[in-house]
Amino acid sequence: MKMLVLVLAMLVAPLSAMAAGSGFFQSSFGDYRAELTAAKQAGKTGVMLFFEQEGCPFCKRMEETVFNQPDVQAYFHKHFLIYPVDIRGDVAIKDFQGKPTTERDFAFAYRVRATPVIAFFDPSGKLLYRYTGATRDKAEFLALGRYVVSGAYRTQPFETYQRSAD
Repeated sequence: MKMLVLVLAMLVAPLSAMAAGSGFFQSSFGDYRAELTAAKQAGKTGVMLFFEQEGCPFCKRMEETVFNQPDVQAYFHKHFLIYPVDIRGDVAIKDFQGKPTTERDFAFAYRVRATPVIAFFDPSGKLLYRYTGATRDKAEFLALGRYVVSGAYRTQPFETYQRSAD
Protein backbone atom coordinates (compact mmCIF):
# COMPACT_ATOMS: atom_id res chain seq x y z
CA MET A 1 0.00 0.00 0.00
CA LYS A 2 2.82 2.40 0.88
CA MET A 3 4.39 1.67 -2.50
CA LEU A 4 1.12 2.53 -4.28
CA VAL A 5 0.86 5.84 -2.41
CA LEU A 6 4.48 6.65 -3.28
CA VAL A 7 3.94 5.88 -6.98
CA LEU A 8 0.77 8.01 -7.05
CA ALA A 9 2.58 10.88 -5.33
CA MET A 10 5.36 10.70 -7.93
CA LEU A 11 2.81 10.84 -10.73
CA VAL A 12 0.80 13.70 -9.23
CA ALA A 13 3.77 15.92 -8.23
CA PRO A 14 4.60 17.01 -11.81
CA LEU A 15 0.93 17.79 -12.44
CA SER A 16 0.79 19.91 -9.30
CA ALA A 17 3.90 21.80 -10.37
CA MET A 18 2.33 22.49 -13.77
CA ALA A 19 -0.91 23.64 -12.16
CA ALA A 20 1.01 26.04 -9.91
CA GLY A 21 2.36 27.84 -12.99
CA SER A 22 -1.01 27.88 -14.68
CA GLY A 23 -2.48 30.45 -12.28
CA PHE A 24 -1.53 33.26 -14.63
CA PHE A 25 -4.41 32.94 -17.10
CA GLN A 26 -8.04 33.55 -16.22
CA SER A 27 -10.87 31.29 -17.35
CA SER A 28 -12.86 32.54 -20.30
CA PHE A 29 -15.98 31.51 -22.13
CA GLY A 30 -14.36 32.87 -25.28
CA ASP A 31 -16.44 36.06 -25.49
CA TYR A 32 -13.79 38.78 -25.67
CA ARG A 33 -16.37 41.53 -25.88
CA ALA A 34 -17.70 40.40 -22.49
CA GLU A 35 -14.12 40.20 -21.19
CA LEU A 36 -13.60 43.86 -22.13
CA THR A 37 -16.75 44.78 -20.21
CA ALA A 38 -15.54 42.77 -17.21
CA ALA A 39 -12.13 44.50 -17.36
CA LYS A 40 -13.81 47.91 -17.43
CA GLN A 41 -16.13 47.05 -14.54
CA ALA A 42 -13.17 45.78 -12.50
CA GLY A 43 -11.20 48.99 -13.13
CA LYS A 44 -8.46 47.19 -15.06
CA THR A 45 -6.17 48.79 -17.60
CA GLY A 46 -7.55 46.25 -20.04
CA VAL A 47 -7.08 42.76 -21.39
CA MET A 48 -3.79 41.03 -22.14
CA LEU A 49 -3.83 38.25 -24.72
CA PHE A 50 -0.98 35.77 -25.00
CA PHE A 51 -0.96 34.37 -28.53
CA GLU A 52 0.67 30.95 -28.43
CA GLN A 53 0.75 27.59 -30.16
CA GLU A 54 1.51 24.02 -29.22
CA GLY A 55 5.18 23.19 -29.47
CA CYS A 56 6.37 26.80 -29.16
CA PRO A 57 9.54 26.61 -27.02
CA PHE A 58 9.44 30.34 -26.24
CA CYS A 59 5.82 30.14 -25.07
CA LYS A 60 6.70 27.19 -22.87
CA ARG A 61 9.67 29.05 -21.38
CA MET A 62 7.45 32.05 -20.56
CA GLU A 63 4.91 29.77 -18.89
CA GLU A 64 7.54 27.86 -16.90
CA THR A 65 9.81 30.72 -15.82
CA VAL A 66 7.80 33.95 -15.90
CA PHE A 67 4.04 33.42 -15.66
CA ASN A 68 4.38 31.17 -12.61
CA GLN A 69 6.12 33.84 -10.50
CA PRO A 70 3.91 35.20 -7.68
CA ASP A 71 4.97 38.84 -8.17
CA VAL A 72 4.28 38.61 -11.92
CA GLN A 73 0.85 37.11 -11.27
CA ALA A 74 0.01 39.72 -8.63
CA TYR A 75 1.00 42.67 -10.83
CA PHE A 76 -0.68 41.49 -14.01
CA HIS A 77 -3.86 40.31 -12.25
CA LYS A 78 -4.14 43.73 -10.62
CA HIS A 79 -4.08 45.52 -13.98
CA PHE A 80 -5.35 43.09 -16.63
CA LEU A 81 -7.64 40.20 -17.40
CA ILE A 82 -5.33 37.67 -19.07
CA TYR A 83 -6.18 35.01 -21.64
CA PRO A 84 -4.22 32.65 -23.89
CA VAL A 85 -5.12 32.40 -27.58
CA ASP A 86 -4.03 29.37 -29.62
CA ILE A 87 -3.15 30.74 -33.06
CA ARG A 88 -3.98 27.36 -34.60
CA GLY A 89 -7.04 26.73 -32.45
CA ASP A 90 -10.45 25.78 -33.81
CA VAL A 91 -12.21 26.83 -30.61
CA ALA A 92 -15.21 29.04 -31.33
CA ILE A 93 -14.95 32.49 -29.74
CA LYS A 94 -16.45 35.95 -30.14
CA ASP A 95 -14.11 38.79 -31.03
CA PHE A 96 -14.06 42.24 -29.44
CA GLN A 97 -17.07 43.27 -31.53
CA GLY A 98 -19.04 40.18 -30.50
CA LYS A 99 -18.66 38.52 -33.92
CA PRO A 100 -18.31 34.71 -33.91
CA THR A 101 -14.92 33.46 -35.10
CA THR A 102 -12.25 30.92 -34.13
CA GLU A 103 -9.04 31.47 -32.19
CA ARG A 104 -7.08 30.89 -35.42
CA ASP A 105 -9.07 33.45 -37.40
CA PHE A 106 -8.95 35.92 -34.50
CA ALA A 107 -5.15 35.61 -34.38
CA PHE A 108 -4.97 35.96 -38.17
CA ALA A 109 -7.04 39.16 -38.00
CA TYR A 110 -4.38 40.60 -35.66
CA ARG A 111 -1.63 39.43 -38.03
CA VAL A 112 -0.19 36.96 -35.54
CA ARG A 113 1.77 34.38 -37.51
CA ALA A 114 4.55 33.42 -35.07
CA THR A 115 4.51 33.04 -31.31
CA PRO A 116 4.57 34.27 -28.70
CA VAL A 117 2.84 37.61 -29.16
CA ILE A 118 1.71 39.56 -26.11
CA ALA A 119 -1.03 42.07 -26.94
CA PHE A 120 -2.58 44.61 -24.60
CA PHE A 121 -6.04 46.05 -25.29
CA ASP A 122 -7.90 48.81 -23.50
CA PRO A 123 -11.48 48.17 -22.26
CA SER A 124 -12.88 49.40 -25.58
CA GLY A 125 -10.88 46.80 -27.53
CA LYS A 126 -8.28 49.23 -28.88
CA LEU A 127 -4.82 47.71 -29.21
CA LEU A 128 -2.52 49.57 -26.83
CA TYR A 129 0.71 47.70 -27.41
CA ARG A 130 1.96 44.54 -29.05
CA TYR A 131 5.15 42.76 -28.02
CA THR A 132 6.46 40.03 -30.29
CA GLY A 133 8.62 37.29 -28.81
CA ALA A 134 9.41 36.09 -25.33
CA THR A 135 10.79 38.43 -22.72
CA ARG A 136 14.26 37.59 -21.42
CA ASP A 137 13.05 37.11 -17.87
CA LYS A 138 10.44 38.14 -15.33
CA ALA A 139 12.07 41.56 -14.79
CA GLU A 140 11.62 42.43 -18.46
CA PHE A 141 8.04 41.13 -18.42
CA LEU A 142 7.21 43.22 -15.36
CA ALA A 143 8.79 46.24 -17.09
CA LEU A 144 6.55 45.52 -20.10
CA GLY A 145 3.50 45.56 -17.84
CA ARG A 146 4.56 48.85 -16.21
CA TYR A 147 5.24 50.31 -19.65
CA VAL A 148 1.65 49.68 -20.71
CA VAL A 149 -0.01 50.55 -17.38
CA SER A 150 1.91 53.85 -17.08
CA GLY A 151 1.00 54.87 -20.65
CA ALA A 152 4.68 55.23 -21.59
CA TYR A 153 3.93 53.30 -24.82
CA ARG A 154 2.34 56.54 -26.11
CA THR A 155 5.59 58.50 -26.03
CA GLN A 156 8.55 56.14 -26.31
CA PRO A 157 9.61 52.72 -27.56
CA PHE A 158 9.73 49.93 -24.99
CA GLU A 159 13.51 49.65 -25.33
CA THR A 160 13.95 53.32 -24.37
CA TYR A 161 11.54 52.96 -21.45
CA GLN A 162 13.35 49.88 -20.24
CA ARG A 163 16.77 51.56 -20.34
CA SER A 164 15.46 54.55 -18.38
CA ALA A 165 13.81 52.25 -15.81
CA ASP A 166 17.03 50.31 -15.10
